[in-house]
Amino acid sequence: MIENLKELANKLEGELFYDSLWRSIYATDASVYRNLPLAVAYPKTSGDIQELIRFASLNNTSLIPRTAGTSLAGQCVGEGIVVDVSKNFTAILDFDTAAKTIKVQPGVIRDDLNRYLKPHGLFFGPNTSTSNRCMIGGMVGNNSSGTTSIKYGVTSDRVLEMKVLLSDGSEAVFSEITSEEFRSKMQQDSLEGEIYRKLYEELKPEAIQQQIKEGFPKPEIHRRNTGYAVDELLAAEIFGGAKEKINICRLLCGSEGTLAFTTEVTLQLDVLPPENAVMIAAHFESVEKCLQAVVPAMQHSLFTCEMMDKVILDCTKSNRKYRENRFFIEGDPAAILMLEIRAHDEEELTNRTAELLKTLTESELAYALPVLRNETIELALELRKAGLGLLGNIVGDRKAVACIEDTAVAVEDLAVYISEFSALMKDYGQDAVYYAHAGAGELHLRPILNLKKEEDVVLFRKITMAVANLVKKYGGSMSGEHGDGRVRAEFIEFMIGAENYNLLKRVKNIFDPQHIFNPGKIIDAPPMDTSLRYVPGRKEPEIETLMDFSDSLGILRGAENCNGSGDCRKPAEAGGTMCPSYRATHNEKDTTRARANALREFLTRSDKPNHFDHEELKEVLDLCISCKGCKSECPSNVDMAAYKAEFQYQYMKANGSSLRSKAFAFNARLNEKTSRFSPFTNLMFSNKITSGAIKRSMGIAPQRSMPKLSKQTLSSFYKRNDVEVRQPIKTVYLFNDEFTNYMESELGVAALKLLRGLNYAVKIVEHPESGRGFLSKGFLEEAREVANKNISIFKDLVSEESPLLGIEPSAILSFRDEYLRLADDKVSAEKLSENALLLEEFFKKEVLAGNITADSFTSEKMRIKLHGHCHQKALSGVENTFVMLNLPENFEVTVIPSGCCGMAGSFGYEKEHYEVSMQIGEQTLFPAVRKASEETVIAAPGTSCRHQIYDGTGRKALHPIEIMANALK
Repeated sequence: MIENLKELANKLEGELFYDSLWRSIYATDASVYRNLPLAVAYPKTSGDIQELIRFASLNNTSLIPRTAGTSLAGQCVGEGIVVDVSKNFTAILDFDTAAKTIKVQPGVIRDDLNRYLKPHGLFFGPNTSTSNRCMIGGMVGNNSSGTTSIKYGVTSDRVLEMKVLLSDGSEAVFSEITSEEFRSKMQQDSLEGEIYRKLYEELKPEAIQQQIKEGFPKPEIHRRNTGYAVDELLAAEIFGGAKEKINICRLLCGSEGTLAFTTEVTLQLDVLPPENAVMIAAHFESVEKCLQAVVPAMQHSLFTCEMMDKVILDCTKSNRKYRENRFFIEGDPAAILMLEIRAHDEEELTNRTAELLKTLTESELAYALPVLRNETIELALELRKAGLGLLGNIVGDRKAVACIEDTAVAVEDLAVYISEFSALMKDYGQDAVYYAHAGAGELHLRPILNLKKEEDVVLFRKITMAVANLVKKYGGSMSGEHGDGRVRAEFIEFMIGAENYNLLKRVKNIFDPQHIFNPGKIIDAPPMDTSLRYVPGRKEPEIETLMDFSDSLGILRGAENCNGSGDCRKPAEAGGTMCPSYRATHNEKDTTRARANALREFLTRSDKPNHFDHEELKEVLDLCISCKGCKSECPSNVDMAAYKAEFQYQYMKANGSSLRSKAFAFNARLNEKTSRFSPFTNLMFSNKITSGAIKRSMGIAPQRSMPKLSKQTLSSFYKRNDVEVRQPIKTVYLFNDEFTNYMESELGVAALKLLRGLNYAVKIVEHPESGRGFLSKGFLEEAREVANKNISIFKDLVSEESPLLGIEPSAILSFRDEYLRLADDKVSAEKLSENALLLEEFFKKEVLAGNITADSFTSEKMRIKLHGHCHQKALSGVENTFVMLNLPENFEVTVIPSGCCGMAGSFGYEKEHYEVSMQIGEQTLFPAVRKASEETVIAAPGTSCRHQIYDGTGRKALHPIEIMANALK
């Protein structure tokens, strides 16, 4: 087969991968399943997909279509070739503003599409919790709906036309047609014609139609995706229904890529909803009371009716990103119902809000009814959106498992259904997790199970079967919007009856007689408790590490926390930092998810004494730039920067380290020696011949400028200028990091000037470097040594009243991050971390305390564009710097909505990483800097960021401390 795959790769314009790394990272999606695929394809054209279809047909294999890979039911895993269209099928092909329609390829991201449409006053309504990375192809495959379905329907309601490739490789276009056109297509001598003929034969008999109506979920449940939507086709005139036209797209939506391969989709758009909005976040003492409030609330033409329970709310308490979004929560609610009203007219909005509040008050079900307006609504909705990923934060092997999380019943049945469901879960010793779309009769309900244990795998099946019985009792659907996939497909026959199930099998065979397209999903699925991500009863390896990963019960469980939700795939336009390298390459291999998958695979299954000693792990972590974006933006708090540092350390044990890695790791010590003759060193670094030779010998990109050493170190300046401040407001300690001390001592001088000028006494004591260089290259023993020394030096000096302040974010924030994993004295490290602050953080605190005012600064005008450092964003916040720079009365500050700059310490210097480094910079940062006028000051707290900005744009960026020091009166 390998030779056949090599031959196939040569025929494709796109890429084909079949090595163990790529197969392992595509072996899972966001479900509980694992199947190693034969290969992974990134097709570039429809011709590539046709070639893949031919190959599958000739080689008795299959094609598994994939976009973002966030499927919860196992739709995207299989043993054939995974065909990922997310990289190359991303074009918007046609847009008709008058008709409010748009034609797109399946790899277009839902939120990107709506950003494109917004200037035209239009949008695509269906909205999933993964909307900033989910793609139209996946939404069609699952028939997604999301928070807006009560107003704008589900995906199938908005799909007008689909261009697909059929199982024989032929192209077909399905759209809305009349009965006459349907009959005309039946005459075609092609697979498309065969599809129309056979569908007619299957669905025309009255007995079959009656069988469908009796066996399928209630039609008033608009989120019903059980099997294939043959019940939707019966509404057409040709099958005796009232609708004049029929659209086979209704059947293809929700078919999970099992019937045809989609290459283009035409969508019906809606006018943007009214801008004026109010959300009532009704608080309840019990889930039951919350659900009882749904029916009366739904009488009020809501735009959103969403619920989240205490489990989700408690998850947000410890998540750095979402903690501040809890501003509206009163007390400790068991559940919150989020009810959104919109109107163009403010008076109408006020009246409708009052009416809804009256209904809720009279019901006497809610104990608090906070009202949110406009921009604060999105902050509240982010909590609900985060629900899925945050569930992965449960420490240990017990997780909230997707199996019964997609059930939908009629809204009128919801309260009594949940009451019975809760009783059922108690019988199994379960405290279920409740969240999501209450207004649509669908709640995402998850049992907490440990699927590494055989007894919990037994419960996995028993609970699913019991819930299937309950859902069937109420005429509901086991699959509301997440699809049947692997996890629920086994129960379709039970839910709709044997005759209806056999009908679906015949439909599959009409479209795909060889079962090329995504076999084992919906039809002929394997048992739900096979091919699981973990082998039940297997003894899991204990992985020894130098760093302390006890917060996740070890590095392996830390990697396992990644549940596949794919937040690391969001584009630069979606904001945030994670994941810079994926944003540059658009390869799944370069996501945090892929790295976590690879770590899980190789650490678990390695037969080597050193489980880290795998070239595949080196490859998958190569483009991780340790930005720490995942530490704060990943809902599961996957800390890939720490995992990479540990990997590098362990890998070096078996393979050694390069001269370049040693040079970067020990850079501070080299600078200490060469700073004594800095003019000569700087001449060597700036001279074209000598610097070129240094770059070539060290594998540094020739395009890079080399950093220069300061004429004097900050240490030597301080010793000569230890000025006494009389009656200081406070005494603070300044951390003299290795970057400031040797390469930018003028920043340290500016910090001293600023703090002393504001009446603070500043002390600098002798201490080692921060260890950032060691951490970046995996020299963890050396990093631990400096961490322990720094903790020992500062633990008895630093306090809340006398904090330790830092200039370079990557250095001072080590006290709050890596030092906690490295320190021998954990208690002192923890205490010290609470009082190790960026100077900007301290500045903001003192402004709020009234100790620093605008009176100390110039009134001259200045326009500033601010780029935040990645570590600052992850561990502190750019708002501190924003507040500081905004203090002078005529300073106008704008935060550049950039992710990572792309330099990332030594990464951007390295020859093989230069191109990716610059691509990252070009995503947002460089264009924003180039657009800025010459008079605009560019501010950046990070030394790497300032260097990258200079190399990428030619503009010199200043540290915010420099700006503020120069602004003193």
